[in-house]
Amino acid sequence: MAKFPTLLLASLALLLSGVAALAPAKKPAFNVQKVATNALAGASLASALVVGPMADAVDMMADAPTFGSSSLVAERVKREGIYGEYEVDLGDQVYDDASSKFKSAKETKSKKGKYTALIAVLVVGSFIIPMAQYFWYVRDDDSSDKFFQQAAEPEPEPEPKKKKWF
Repeated sequence: MAKFPTLLLASLALLLSGVAALAPAKKPAFNVQKVATNALAGASLASALVVGPMADAVDMMADAPTFGSSSLVAERVKREGIYGEYEVDLGDQVYDDASSKFKSAKETKSKKGKYTALIAVLVVGSFIIPMAQYFWYVRDDDSSDKFFQQAAEPEPEPEPKKKKWF
């Protein structure tokens, strides 16, 4: 929330210094105060844009739950393998239910016709209807007939040979 007033003040300062710079000056001298004000406003805008997202990220990380040293997640067991000893965390192991959830063969066979009809409708809808629509649009077009009935263009005559210097 603190970055909104900063952005507002910085943009207001930049706007006011820009308006004063556009007014016709009585003397074309270099004004150090205006340059410093513009530089300060630009620096505050740039820092607000850069520091703001980083501050939000830090706030997000502060809300993460932390576990104390007394929290026990799993039991650590030493095991020995091919490459030496290693420690493993053993927690509660949950097994999947291995019972079959498929329909029976009889039920699948009885509903096969319904799905065959559905596939047929989808094939007709995706292939045959667009083809029929295309042929409907080009039924009166005779450009291909005109193209194939054109006479072949005659070959151009070769250019006459130029005379040589010798």
